[in-house]
Amino acid sequence: MAMSVDLNDVSDFEALASDVYISICGYGSLLSETSARSTFPDLVNFRIAKLTGFRRVFTAVGGFFFTHAVANIKTEEIAGLSVEPCEGETILVTVFEIKKTEIPAFIEREREYRFLAVIPESLDGKSFANPAVLCASCTDEDFFKFRCSEGREIYFQQYGEYMNHKIWRDDVLPCRVYLRHCVLAAKSLGDEAYNNFLDHSFLADRKTTIRQYLEKVGTSIMEEEPPESLKTRYGG
Repeated sequence: MAMSVDLNDVSDFEALASDVYISICGYGSLLSETSARSTFPDLVNFRIAKLTGFRRVFTAVGGFFFTHAVANIKTEEIAGLSVEPCEGETILVTVFEIKKTEIPAFIEREREYRFLAVIPESLDGKSFANPAVLCASCTDEDFFKFRCSEGREIYFQQYGEYMNHKIWRDDVLPCRVYLRHCVLAAKSLGDEAYNNFLDHSFLADRKTTIRQYLEKVGTSIMEEEPPESLKTRYGG
């Protein structure tokens, strides 16, 4: 199992950083450099890496898909990606650096996640010199206890009329335009990254791979274009 360390506050992040930069792991939308730059315009050194001991799972139900009207509430295609420790699994990720001054905004934007310091490897198995930050699966209990100062009711107002009131779920399906984007982003990195995404990303049941899921649902997901507001961010 890969070694990982929890990061609980800004000082933990700063301890990982150099004088100027800190490394970030991307495994979903951030597999796309274009998408990554829509969030981190000044990122540097975007590259592919390997992370051992983790798998991708579509279990995160955040407010973003609701505020941008891409969550299909009727079919419960509402989930985004997270990663969780899993012995024997290896995922291909991207790693890039952002300025240390961006850490507080990053923590706030991704606060539903558990933050881990991990050591990625190059594709030929050499460990990186510096650890990187990974956004991993959390629990609703921990989020509302330690991260959410405004309380449940105010937090869930961003979900609109969808009264789910749960972030981390094991009974939902991937948001369609988000899944399409992640598949296209992985494909843009080459065959190895593409096949790794299909075979080492799972539905919330943790049994069905994304390759199996796409074979089951047919081509409709890959034909679904994102709305204009997300053309760049979720364009593949």
